[in-house]
Amino acid sequence: MNPDPAELPLRDIHLPAPVSWWPPAPGWWLLALILLLASLLAWLWLRHRRQRRWARAALAELAELDAAFRADGNAHRLCSEVSLLLRRIAVLDRATPEHAALTGEDWLAWLDRPLGGGMFQTGPGRVLLNGPYDPKIELDADALIELCRRWIAGFSPERPAA
Repeated sequence: MNPDPAELPLRDIHLPAPVSWWPPAPGWWLLALILLLASLLAWLWLRHRRQRRWARAALAELAELDAAFRADGNAHRLCSEVSLLLRRIAVLDRATPEHAALTGEDWLAWLDRPLGGGMFQTGPGRVLLNGPYDPKIELDADALIELCRRWIAGFSPERPAA
């Protein structure tokens, strides 16, 4: 006794409503957060690299000065060039660029500011006081180059007060 298929009370197949794209699944929210954080970190890293470009260039120039000194042993020229390099970096201090014009003990005291410890006033950096003007200067070039390297790494130009 099979009933006639035309007489059966069957309805058509109805598909469910399509899945909405909003709100996204939790995995998409997590992916969006990760991408946002990654882009923020990349932007901060690039900004830091651009701001410290001068330091990389100064350290490269200091290495060239060290290599030139090792080649010719001219301590007078090394003192002159190192002093000039430090003054060019001092101009970057936009809050008070006149520090590059300081002379004597005031210049050495200003150079000691980022590092502390008085290594320019009493240590190997003291040679910068008379070295650029004395062609027969005796100096510890390794200590001077290392001190300048640490000073460049520790120096942070200030922005002018608003």
